[in-house]
Amino acid sequence: MASCSFLLCLLLCFTFFISSSAAASTEANTLLSFKTSIDDPKNSLSSWSNISTVHYCNWTGVTCVTAPSSQLSVTSLNLQSLNLSGEISSSICELSSLTHLSLANNFFNQPIPLHLSQCSSLETLNLSNNLIWGTIPDQITQFGSLKVVDLSRNHVEGKIPENIGSLVNLQVLNLGNNLLSGSVPFVFGNFSELVILDLSQNAYLMSEIPSDIGKLKKLEQLLLQNSGFHGEIPSSFGWLQSLTILDLSQNNLTGEVPQTLGSSSLKNLVSFDVSQNKLLGSFPVAICNAKGLINLSLHKNFFTGLIPNSIDECLNLERFQVQNNDFSGAFPEKLWSLPRIKLIRAENNRFSGELPDSISMAAQLEQVQIDNNSFTSKIPKGLGLVKSLYRLSASLNGFYGELPPNFCDSPVMSIMNLSQNSISGHVPELRKCRKLVSLSLADNSLTGEIPPSLAELPVLTYLDLSDNNLTGQIPLGLQNLKLALFNVSYNRLSGEVPYSLISGLPASFLQGNPGLCGLGLPNSCGEGQPKHHSSGGLTTLTCALISIAFALGIVMVGVGFFAFHRYSKRKSHAGGWRSVFFYPLRVTEHDLVIGMNEKSAIGSGGPFGRVYILSLPSGELVAIKKLVNFVCNSSKTLKVEVKTLAKIRHKNITKVLGFFHSDESIFLIYEFLQKGSLGDLICRQDFQLQWTERFKIAIGVAQGLAYLHKDYVPHLLHRNVKSKNILLDSDFEPKLTDFALDRIVGEAAFESTMASESALSCYNAPEYGYSKKATEQVDVYSFGVVLLELITGRQAEQAGSADSLDIVKWVRRKINITNGAFQVLDPKISNSSQQEMLVALEIALRCTSVMPEKRPSMFEVVRGLESLSTRTTNLPSSGLSPLEEYSSIPV
Repeated sequence: MASCSFLLCLLLCFTFFISSSAAASTEANTLLSFKTSIDDPKNSLSSWSNISTVHYCNWTGVTCVTAPSSQLSVTSLNLQSLNLSGEISSSICELSSLTHLSLANNFFNQPIPLHLSQCSSLETLNLSNNLIWGTIPDQITQFGSLKVVDLSRNHVEGKIPENIGSLVNLQVLNLGNNLLSGSVPFVFGNFSELVILDLSQNAYLMSEIPSDIGKLKKLEQLLLQNSGFHGEIPSSFGWLQSLTILDLSQNNLTGEVPQTLGSSSLKNLVSFDVSQNKLLGSFPVAICNAKGLINLSLHKNFFTGLIPNSIDECLNLERFQVQNNDFSGAFPEKLWSLPRIKLIRAENNRFSGELPDSISMAAQLEQVQIDNNSFTSKIPKGLGLVKSLYRLSASLNGFYGELPPNFCDSPVMSIMNLSQNSISGHVPELRKCRKLVSLSLADNSLTGEIPPSLAELPVLTYLDLSDNNLTGQIPLGLQNLKLALFNVSYNRLSGEVPYSLISGLPASFLQGNPGLCGLGLPNSCGEGQPKHHSSGGLTTLTCALISIAFALGIVMVGVGFFAFHRYSKRKSHAGGWRSVFFYPLRVTEHDLVIGMNEKSAIGSGGPFGRVYILSLPSGELVAIKKLVNFVCNSSKTLKVEVKTLAKIRHKNITKVLGFFHSDESIFLIYEFLQKGSLGDLICRQDFQLQWTERFKIAIGVAQGLAYLHKDYVPHLLHRNVKSKNILLDSDFEPKLTDFALDRIVGEAAFESTMASESALSCYNAPEYGYSKKATEQVDVYSFGVVLLELITGRQAEQAGSADSLDIVKWVRRKINITNGAFQVLDPKISNSSQQEMLVALEIALRCTSVMPEKRPSMFEVVRGLESLSTRTTNLPSSGLSPLEEYSSIPV
């Protein structure tokens, strides 16, 4: 009897094992079937394979849980940001426990896939940021079990159907950033569980705001900004007792803000934004009943009246924006010292009052813009104690007195505009605000000399000291800055103006200073005119020393090469060379060393040495680059590092075929590209490349850098992006070379070798001059310079020419001074490509932003360039295009 029980138990266990194995096999096959309908160019789903040793629950994006039957079941599939396209197949619905499906941030191009309604357990469907198109069909009701629907950032169009109201289980509905149109139906009152409703960025909506939204007691976020809503704000919004974020900005709303929005029922409100509408009336007095209010935005409306003193009860307030209204009266003094305040914008009103010394208590304050008001006070010393402040713009007011010595002591200060006030005294020495980009003190009553310490601010780009009473000479060091704007007109300056401060700038920026002289000015610095002492005899001596050093350098290089050549042959015969080939090159180190001579050398090879072109026995050409092995890595370490680079497989990155080395030198072997470098091509007088080829080069380089930064493991930085390091094949397909050499020669050796080139290179981001820190943002800046070269047809650096400005400075000056974006486009390109080139110019300007945090990632750059065919970009923005940003910086 016991034996029978044992056999029965064994049989049951065997049956369970077989059924479990069959279920597992079925789910794995379902995933593989789903994969067959997907295009996967980056092979991101390589782990999805029936021959893989990896369990399917550990495949990319797959999450399993243990079901009540003790079987593993797939419950979540997250394939976002994998560059996927193709068809979203309904086969995935054979996963009976699937509750979460995210295909966001890919390239699926199809209507809303209604067949996914067959996924009976599906609760979350995220298809955001794809190319989903068409209307929302009435059959949307088939998704009755969904709790989260995110179709944002697609091309969904047409009206929102009334049937959508049947999805009563919805907790999140995001239809933002689409092409929806027409009126919004009164069905949202059915969504009793709704927490987030986003209909923002739908410019074609022509609707009043449905008042039944006020019934949603659980609603926490209501985002309706930048759509076509009109009419009044429903008073029923005062019933939204769970609301934390209300954004109704950039619509056509009219009337007054309902006083119910200041009622005690909205005690959880964190963000209140009704800016850029046509609202009128007074400030909602009771708004600070919401004790947690962080963001208050009322700007660009027609509000009048006073700001109530009760605003100081908003102890959690971080952002206060009331600009471009008609508010008047005294500005609430306690607002300046709120403990969490970060942003105060009140420009273009009629406020009066002072900037109090208590501003020092606002320890998190980042930005103040109060231009065009009636503030009257001295600039307080407390301002310099706010170490988080990066923008102070207070022009067109009545500030007076001397500037305190610490007025620009914030280490993150970027924009300082105190123009058109009554400030007197000297300009203090500025040494601590080393991130200062823009300084405008124009139209005041300043006296004394321009402080030489301005030349020590590495990213200073806009400097306006016009209409003052400044005296003395212009500091010579200012010519070393990339000044896109330099205006010192109508002062009492004298002496010689450095040529680079004249080149590319209007003469009007120097007028009103009879004592100034220089090339192109009315006074040419003849006898009797003061000059900078650093010119004259010292220049002659410098030139003589440079000539002697150059001659000695040539001799030393010749002797060194001869000695190296003999030493190389001796070492090769002695077996001192060691090599690793990653491809079958069928050549010895000795053959390679012998082949590297003056005939096979091309160019200087940059800071690391010369490049040689050699023909292999097979007839194939290879490029060999010499590196100096400063750190003397062991052969094992060296092999690991070079192998890291050799494993890179990307169409826009040059292949490393192998390397050989001795104790003194390393030679990297690269594939040879027929058309040479982009830099050499741009230098040619007959450079005639059309926009299609230039765009191909731009997007290829961007894809290569994005691959190094994010897709390749380990993540790599290029660290020397420039047009000379972009090689072109016969079809103008670009390939990055000289990438990540710091991994081979070591950080210290890399820095030492690059130092002489980097100091003056316009490919280098401004912050690199003082931080010496390699980052993705530095690579992005360098790419932006290359993109500007392609757009303008102009070399990045044109030393020795009459117009010797580097390309970044040249473009900024053209756009800033003449507002001439079209003027920077290469005239050799046909007019039919100008619109695409302007979009590319905006991307290039973002990449070369002087502030690293404003630069996009290379992945975002790739998406922006790929969107050129639709004339839009997906790059993050401050709300202004880069062209507008440059012209809006107060200088």
